[in-house]
Amino acid sequence: MDATTLGSLLVGLGAVVGAVVAYLGKRGENAITAYGSLTNDLQEERENLKTELAAARAERDTLSARLAEQAVLLAAATVERDALNTRLAEQAALRAADQAELARLRALIIQLGGEP
Repeated sequence: MDATTLGSLLVGLGAVVGAVVAYLGKRGENAITAYGSLTNDLQEERENLKTELAAARAERDTLSARLAEQAVLLAAATVERDALNTRLAEQAALRAADQAELARLRALIIQLGGEP
C-alpha cells in the first residue's frame, strides 16, 4: 500500500468516525432535550398539584368553620329542646293535677247529691 491509499483510507475512516460521533452527539442532544422537557412537565405538574392542594386546604378550612357554626347551632337547639321538654313535663304534671282536682270535685258533687 502506498501513502496515497493509506491516506485515503484514513480520511475515509475519519469520516466514518466523524459520522458516528455526530450521530451519537445528536442522540445525546435529543436525550438531554427530552430529559429537560420531562423535567419541565414534572415541575408544571408539581405546581398544579400545589395549587390544587392549596385550594383543597382552603375548602377544608371553610368546611371546618361551617362545621363549628353548625355545632354551635346544634348545641343551642339542644338547650332549647331540653327547655321545651321540661316545660312540657311541667304542663303534663299540671294537667294531671287538674284532672285529679276535677275528679275530686265531681265525687264531692255526687256525694252532695248533685249531677256532675
